[in-house]
Amino acid sequence: MRREQQPASDYAGAIYGSLLAASVVAGTGPGQEPPHPAQLTILLLATGVVFWLSHVYAHLVGERSARALVSAHAFRAAARRDWPIVQAAVPPAAAVAIGAAVGMSDSGAAWLALAVAVGSQVGWASYVAAVGGATRGRLVIVAAVNLVLGLLIVLLKAALTH
Repeated sequence: MRREQQPASDYAGAIYGSLLAASVVAGTGPGQEPPHPAQLTILLLATGVVFWLSHVYAHLVGERSARALVSAHAFRAAARRDWPIVQAAVPPAAAVAIGAAVGMSDSGAAWLALAVAVGSQVGWASYVAAVGGATRGRLVIVAAVNLVLGLLIVLLKAALTH
């Protein structure tokens, strides 16, 4: 029996992880001071790991029969497929740490992380479209749609913090 090839990575996970990271930053500090950069860095990375594990679990449960045990191979494949969710949390977390290291305020470092998360989301979506052979027009549409999604998160953060 021929086995279906699984992609080496799931770019949807990178896009989703970037949206998740942006949402984490947007959800911090409404009506109060933003978290300390170390706290925000840990929150971003921990959220990425928790959602990665949640996705791995959901894939494993959703793809097996009720009586079948999950094999180590299936676990590794699901973990590898969804790993970009964790990877997407790294650039915004690094942005927070770098922002703090260069003397940005806590709020400034959080906004930098949000910009990096949105930029990553637009970048990954555009990359996937380009690799998929999208025309220039479609690339512009993909980038614009993802930018609008990211800007909605930015607007949410702005509305909640003012």
